[in-house]
Parts: sequence; structure tokens; C-alpha cells
Amino acid sequence: MRARWAIASSVADQGVAALTNIAVLVVAARESSAEGFAVFSLVYMTFTVVLGVQSSFVGQALVLERDGGRNGKAGAGGPGVGPDGADATAHEGPVIPSWAEPDPDAPRPPPTGVASACRSAVTFSALSSTAVGGTAALLLALVPGELAHGLAMLGVVLPVVLLHDVLRYCFAALRLPHHALLADLLRLVVAVPALVLQPDGSSPARLIAVWGASALPALLLCLALAGYRLRGARGDWRRYLRRGHLGRRFVVEFAVGNGATQLSVIGLGLVASQLAVGALRGATTLYGPMNVLYNSATSFGPPVMHRIPNLRSKLRSAAALAVLLAGTAAAWTTVLVLLPDSAGRELLGDTWASTSSLLPATGSQYAGIALGTSALLTLRVLRPESTLPIQVVFSLLSVGCMLTGYAAGGVPGAAWGLCAGSALKAAALWLRVAAVSRSVGATGSGGPGGSGGPGGTAGSGGGAGYTPTSGPAPAGGTVTPGAVPAARPRSHRKPRSRPGRLRW
Repeated sequence: MRARWAIASSVADQGVAALTNIAVLVVAARESSAEGFAVFSLVYMTFTVVLGVQSSFVGQALVLERDGGRNGKAGAGGPGVGPDGADATAHEGPVIPSWAEPDPDAPRPPPTGVASACRSAVTFSALSSTAVGGTAALLLALVPGELAHGLAMLGVVLPVVLLHDVLRYCFAALRLPHHALLADLLRLVVAVPALVLQPDGSSPARLIAVWGASALPALLLCLALAGYRLRGARGDWRRYLRRGHLGRRFVVEFAVGNGATQLSVIGLGLVASQLAVGALRGATTLYGPMNVLYNSATSFGPPVMHRIPNLRSKLRSAAALAVLLAGTAAAWTTVLVLLPDSAGRELLGDTWASTSSLLPATGSQYAGIALGTSALLTLRVLRPESTLPIQVVFSLLSVGCMLTGYAAGGVPGAAWGLCAGSALKAAALWLRVAAVSRSVGATGSGGPGGSGGPGGTAGSGGGAGYTPTSGPAPAGGTVTPGAVPAARPRSHRKPRSRPGRLRW
């Protein structure tokens, strides 16, 4: 029931965030002139890119964190979760011999656990956003023009909006997505009226200032809710600057994915008419609800999947998610195909006539994206560093498929080309999942508790490729100064006899 509530809260939170973005753009368009809204749109697009980079570098790496340490506690963040997904505080840990006790004079090991990772993420985001935003504000304030002033104001409010976003990921990592939902609802309730109250013809800089300030109540609520959970946890913001941080790979994936999307639009606009671009954009717009579901799965799915105890159950859950998302895409496509023309024109206007013929191809494309999303989520949990090559190769391949399809069959051919690219990418991701699962199963690290056989490391429930924040594990039989030995699997523990009974 908890998992269902977490999934529902995550999807609802993504929906509220998407609704807030749409409402902000609509209200800004109504309150400003055509030239002012064009500037506002450019500034907001810049923010979207910056937000995507931070979400990839900090947020997506954060939700892959798992509790580590003697009893699985995340600092003072409440009950921890042991290697097998159970409450690690429900029983005492193993008795540590005196020769394995940590040396009090040895240097303290790096902080581990979700709470420590969240504190590190918040600190790093606050420092980096303040540095970037403050520098941009100081430099652009001296440049004339509404665009420069709007970007300067974005630099002023950047710490507020970025810190609010990273706290949403903290709640996902802490398995408290309903807290993020409450904060986003508060932001929606505050942002829209604040923009509506602005006078007609407001400058873009003023609208950006009001939009950024409207996120302050949601930020304060997030800090109040997170402060209790992160109390006592130690953070190390320098972890994001060290070599090997997964966020770097995710930033490259984000850049390649968004770059490929923009490149496909530009390329199609060069070889085709504006009607073709509008038709494909219209079809993509109709599948906005599916994008909300996919974003929920990739952003907030790993903490839920980490609770699944063994590799086989993880794969079954991923397959079930793939079927569910693909079925939802098929059902949504059916609804759109059966939509009357009058209702379609109310949604897209004159673009509906050219967009409606692309719905079968676009629906098939989103079914392929659904299959790829579930496979991508599985790889993020099992071996997150393995997704970058596939993302780079098949994002560029999708552009080639679209242009080839347009050359062969016009606008419908371009839509089917995008569908083919999504299907090939999904197939490659699932083949990679199969290869990774075989290697994880061969090493025994995918069984219950992360130690399914010889070679498995106790407490490594994340599967092969998961790199704890405290560095590589020591070799067997060695004791690292300042570290607490991990508990042996229950099947390897020696029996302890007591008078009258035998306990294992």
C-alpha cells in the first residue's frame, strides 16, 4: 500500500508541476505584450535548460542513493532500510569483536546514507545556484535591453527555484513524495494569483521576479519538512566535484537527448514546410499526460524499485511497468483517435487536420518510449553508468530515422521514422538489461539482500554497478580503519547455543 501511495503521489506531483508551468506561461502571455511575452519565453526557456542540467547532475543521481552504514539509518532521518529492504532497526546488528572496533584516532569515513546525500545535495545546490545566479545578475544588470534585464532577474531568483526543485528530489529519495506534492500545490496556489494581479503590459523582468518570489513559500515549507528528516546528518557537498560522480553522465544524456530533439526540429524545418513541423509538434503536445507519467517513472521510480528485495522481482516489476505504460499509451491513443473533429479543433485549432493523421504513428512511438522508459529505469537501478552510450547513439539515430522517413513518405513517414527510432532504442535498452541481469546474477549480487551467492558483497542490494558514496569496498578479510564490518548473511552466521534450545 505504501508503494502504491508513493507512486500515486509521484505521478500527482509531476502533474502539478507540469500544470504550474503551463499556467505560468498562459498567465504571462495574458499579462504582457507580444514582445514582452517573447522575451519572457526566452528567459523561461533558459531556466528550463538550467533546471534540466541541475536535475540531471544532482536530482537523478540523488534518487539512486541507498542507505549505508551499520544499521541502515540515514543519519537521523528515521527508520533505515537494510540490504533486504526490511526495516534495519527492527533487530540488533552483529556483535563486533574488539579487534574490529573503529580506531578513534583514525580519520572519519565519508558520510553515507540517504539523509547525508540529501544534505549534500541541498548544500551544493544552494552554493552553486547562488554563485551562478549572482554572477549572471551582476554581469547582465549592466547590459541594456529587456532580455538582459530578464536574465539578470532570473539570476536573482535562481537559488530559490533551484533549491525548491532539489528538495523535491530529496523527498523522493527519502520516500516522502507526498511532501513534494504538498509543496508543489502550494507553489501553484501562490504563483498563479501573484501573476494574475500584475498590471497589463508588465515587463518581463517584473514577471520573472514575481514568478521566482512565488516559489519562496513552497521553499520554506520544503525546508521545514526536510529539516526534521535531515537533522543530525552530515553532508559533504564536495562529492559532486569528485571524479566519477554519476551526475556527469546524466548531464551528457540530458544534453544529447535535448540536443537531438532540437536538431530534429531544425532539420525537419530545413527540408520540410512549417506545416510539417507544426503537425509533429501538435501530435507531441497531445501526449503531454504521457510525458508526465514517463518523467515520474524516471525521476521518482528508483527509490520504489530499491525496496524490491531481489533481482528477479525487480525485473518482473520493470516488465509490469512496461506493459502498464505501453497499455496506457495505447488507451490514450484510442481516445485521441476517437475524438470528434470539433473537439480536436478546440484543442489545436487548424493544426488538428494535419495532426490527426499522425496519431497512430505518434501513439506507437509513445508505446515504444514506454518500453524504453521502464528499461532505462531498471538500468539506473542495476548499473546506472551503462545508459550513456545507448542514449547517445539512439538519440542521434532517431533523428536519422525521422529524416529518412520524411524523405520516403512525407510528414507521416517522419512520424513513423520517430516511432522506429523509439522502438530501436527500447530494444537496445532491454538487451542491455538482459546482459546486466545475467552478470549480476552470475556474481550473486542480485539475490535477496544483495548477497545471493559467492562473490556477493553483503549490503550491496543495488546490484552490480552501484557505487557507494564512501568508495570501493575493501577486499575480503581486510578491515578498513574507521569502518564498521558489514553483517554476514544470515545463512553464513554461526549457530549460537543457549541452554535448552538451539538458535541459528
